[in-house]
Amino acid sequence: MSIVDTSHFDLNNLPEGFHEDPFVYYSSLRQTEPVKTLPDNSVLISSWADLNMIYRDTKNFKSDKKLSFGEKFGNTPLFEHHTTSLVFNDPPLHPRVRKIMTAAMNPKAVALMEPGLEVLIDELLNTIEDEVNLIEKFAMKIPVEVIGNLFNIPHSLRGPLRNWSLSILGALEPSPTEKQLSEGNTAVSEFKAFLKLITDERRRKPGNPDTDVLTRMIMAEESNLSETELLQNCIFILNAGHETTTNLIGNALWALSFYPKAKEKLINNPEMLNSAIDEFLRFLSPNQFGNRETACEVTLSGKTIPSNTNLHLCIGAANRDPLQFTQPDELIIDRTPNRHLAFAGGAHHCVGFSLAKMEARIAISKFLNKYPNYNLSSKPLWSERIRFRGLTHLYARLES
Repeated sequence: MSIVDTSHFDLNNLPEGFHEDPFVYYSSLRQTEPVKTLPDNSVLISSWADLNMIYRDTKNFKSDKKLSFGEKFGNTPLFEHHTTSLVFNDPPLHPRVRKIMTAAMNPKAVALMEPGLEVLIDELLNTIEDEVNLIEKFAMKIPVEVIGNLFNIPHSLRGPLRNWSLSILGALEPSPTEKQLSEGNTAVSEFKAFLKLITDERRRKPGNPDTDVLTRMIMAEESNLSETELLQNCIFILNAGHETTTNLIGNALWALSFYPKAKEKLINNPEMLNSAIDEFLRFLSPNQFGNRETACEVTLSGKTIPSNTNLHLCIGAANRDPLQFTQPDELIIDRTPNRHLAFAGGAHHCVGFSLAKMEARIAISKFLNKYPNYNLSSKPLWSERIRFRGLTHLYARLES
């Protein structure tokens, strides 16, 4: 991949064409300045080795974002949400909440969801048109229903979930607009009020704790979580499950259409599906950036970084690092080993990774079985967001 000029690269003022292909910029950053100080004095990290080390070092790098989020959000619903949710916390809150979530999303609970997921995907495939936006009519509908089922939220009440999720996550962009901040704060307030009604009802009529994550978390809340911690972390689970899984499925369908030999190989060798999903996660990571702050002065790749510096962990760049992956810019569906960082790592390795991979496995398998000859019918449209990599439009003609 050719090197472009990234000497003035700035996440708050992106170069033209970045959203269409960020990887050429990531490659240049990784080769020229793998630890790059940006104009706002935050630092962008792009090598796999540095990210892998940072994820596993909870002493020198902290997930708590109260300092930077206080400057970014002020005393708002967004600040309460993001500083209470699992992903932006350290001990003692993080291990306490993670233990509850891990127990609630245990292998038994995930496995029990598989038959219902297969029925859902079959129904979707039987109702979509011959020419369709695969994001709107397929990829985004799967996680909305799966997470709704996980929390046992009535189907009639699920309508606002995705828009709330998109608004809250949109405010996490490096430089959100006033509109994004306003919509994000409104979404947190409405989402929290919605979940308050749901949780109050669930306390009166508990569900099966083996299959109902909300009931499981309410039971844990009575001795371990405040109501705010419960509600905000329920929002976090719903948000994390929606956006990243939609992107994983949509990105995979785009990649298979763009690389027909890989699609043919996967159709002829369905046993490769699990490794293919890991390759989709590496090649087009649904979450392109993580965040940490330095807990003290540190040195990365020979560069000294002061304490309390905001770090942008570029997962999208690290997952194409040639020092870790051979032919990093090629889609190799049977790649092994594949130590991608799409689900982060260490103490913050994604709690819902097995659920996301199950959703992708069933969705992609059934889609290819029914429509092996699908073709894109117009130019795909990538979301103009930095933190997440996904499509808003993926129109295709569906052919058996």
